[in-house]
Amino acid sequence: MVVDDLAALTGPADVLDDLSILRRPEPLVVRLAGPVPSDLAAAAAADVLRRAPTVTVVEGDPDHVPAPLAEAADVCLTSRSGAPRPWVTGSADDVEVAVAAQPLAAVALVTLLRVAAGLGPWEALTAESATYGMLLGSAAHRSWLERRGPALVRSPARPPVSVERRGATLAILLDRAEVRNAIDRATRDALVEALGLVVADPSVTAVSLAGAGPCFSAGGDLAEFGTVADGATAFAVRLARHPGWAVHRVAERVTAHVHGPCVGAGVEIPAFAGRLVATPTTTFRLPELAMGLVPGAGGTVSITRRIGRQRTAWLALTGHQLDAPTAHTWSLVDHIDPA
Repeated sequence: MVVDDLAALTGPADVLDDLSILRRPEPLVVRLAGPVPSDLAAAAAADVLRRAPTVTVVEGDPDHVPAPLAEAADVCLTSRSGAPRPWVTGSADDVEVAVAAQPLAAVALVTLLRVAAGLGPWEALTAESATYGMLLGSAAHRSWLERRGPALVRSPARPPVSVERRGATLAILLDRAEVRNAIDRATRDALVEALGLVVADPSVTAVSLAGAGPCFSAGGDLAEFGTVADGATAFAVRLARHPGWAVHRVAERVTAHVHGPCVGAGVEIPAFAGRLVATPTTTFRLPELAMGLVPGAGGTVSITRRIGRQRTAWLALTGHQLDAPTAHTWSLVDHIDPA
């Protein structure tokens, strides 16, 4: 649904019901060609965007869109290059395609981001875990599992995480290069355990987190998707063993060094680090929506706190790949190091 007059959002009493993703499997795109007529109109429209049971997009010139309206939207798009946060240079077409393909997961994603923006890190992670667990039982995710087909779960040939003490520094290395450091249960548990050592030992003043092989991590091990009994179990596991939370607890001591294609958990976990360093060719991508899911390794918390809710929504909805220079400009990456 595309509107170019804010009055269309603030007139009917049942506008929210009419906008529901259950009625219209498409985003609400507010396309503004010029200045908004009044602050009152902008405030009323912003209230609708904050509560709309669909994905909301504001498209226009950042100079003409009142800040409250942009802040209320899920995604802010402009044709201008180099637009400031929360704006992204892009088209609503990509969002429309993503929402049409996964309407329920898309509205779950943006609603989660809206709610989590006002919560502390632990509370926001809890909300993400609950949303992720709910979607594990959805028809959309089951359909993705059927398309994927049977998957081979590999037995580890060696410990998936290498831990080495170097003076006051603890070097933690994801060591499953043969599967691009995919995060399986064993890797998750070993990473949480290694970071627990840092919590227990204040003499560890620095932590280096890196990955062996062609990339830091290609994300969650797809072979394990569908092997958890139910979403409630997945939720409970995340409350007890969350690698993102484990990084967050000692974030001021952690420098994450990433390289290659960092996908899903491969960007969500290191984004919790106090300092994130990337090589010039590093790329970042959030693919979960296409599986009928939302980011489940803490990305709606870690990435949002670096680049903002709207840009996180854009990445998670569209699955677009972000290059290292743009990630640095957006503050997802703190430093680009050729080494």
